[in-house]
Amino acid sequence: MDDVRIPFLSIFLSVFMFCFGPVAFANMTESSSEPEEKDLKTKIDDYIQHHLKDSHDFSLFSYTDDQNITHHVGFPLPVILWDNGLVIFSSSKLHHGESVASVEGNHYRVYHGKIYKTDSEGTIQYDESDHPTNIKPLDFSITKSVVMILITGFLMFLLFRGLAKSYTKNQGIAKGAGRFFEPIILYIRDDIAIATIGEKRYKKYMPFLLTIFFFIWFLNMFGMTPLGVNVTGNIAITTALAILTFLLTNFTGTSDYWKHLFDPLGDSMPWIAKIPLYVILIPIEILGLFIKPFSLLIRLYANMQAGHIVIMSLIGLMFIFKNWIGSTLSFGLAFAISLIEILVAVLQAYIFTMLSALYFGFASEEHEHAEAH
Repeated sequence: MDDVRIPFLSIFLSVFMFCFGPVAFANMTESSSEPEEKDLKTKIDDYIQHHLKDSHDFSLFSYTDDQNITHHVGFPLPVILWDNGLVIFSSSKLHHGESVASVEGNHYRVYHGKIYKTDSEGTIQYDESDHPTNIKPLDFSITKSVVMILITGFLMFLLFRGLAKSYTKNQGIAKGAGRFFEPIILYIRDDIAIATIGEKRYKKYMPFLLTIFFFIWFLNMFGMTPLGVNVTGNIAITTALAILTFLLTNFTGTSDYWKHLFDPLGDSMPWIAKIPLYVILIPIEILGLFIKPFSLLIRLYANMQAGHIVIMSLIGLMFIFKNWIGSTLSFGLAFAISLIEILVAVLQAYIFTMLSALYFGFASEEHEHAEAH
């Protein structure tokens, strides 16, 4: 029965996304008073860019009334700024970035997704390179991405807590949803952690590997829904995840790991002969320390960002073609890409987890350099 649920869930999410995704595009086109094709393309591009960015409010969908006024349905989030002191107010004052928020005599405005301090008119000053020169307070706001991270964390807590309880009550046998997730956990333990780190030291890395896999996987799946969530397509999030892998790798590295980094040739030749080679090898080894986490963050960010752009662009083509042939082809392509993206969602979680375990395996190495070479 569990095997049947996986394709059914994938198909359901895809149908759900494309049943509701075009609604937002339709509302966007209705709000346009200029029906030219160029304007429609611009609005579609703006909508895609808006979907890819984080926001200070959680907007579920929008619609346009008979007076051509766009209404957003959702809920505000707390805006937390540090501007010569703590400033807290509701994002409803910003009205989806369309208004200036007045708080304790100060005025704030959202410009390109960032909050700037401005005047009551919302004036933005620019330098010679057209960059805003307004003061930008430190932003600690609870944004849409932060909300989804908290929801994902809470969901994971319930999942693993329930799985642990079922093991306790049923003498090590998983029940309910745990029957679906148990094979995945065992696969991460046996085929990723033990295979790459070793049976001697894999246990201390297991909590991180399990957390990072399910965290990325769940967020990727949330990104396939019409909620407009693009957490793993945010380079700040992927950078934070890669930094965690980087710190854990280097702070748990053994003496052999660091010796191999600064003495990669070991005792295979005299030091006099190694010096010219080490002028090249050691900088490459040090550079590799930073290339590894950089490849992690770029791979996850680029794949998820590209998937969202392709799917949203294909949906937008339906409103550009405005005929049953072009719209049907666009819908079919978008539906097919969405099915592939569901596979990519779990694949990217697997790749991030596998490479992290591989780096942990390098950090846990213990051997004589002469034997290794």
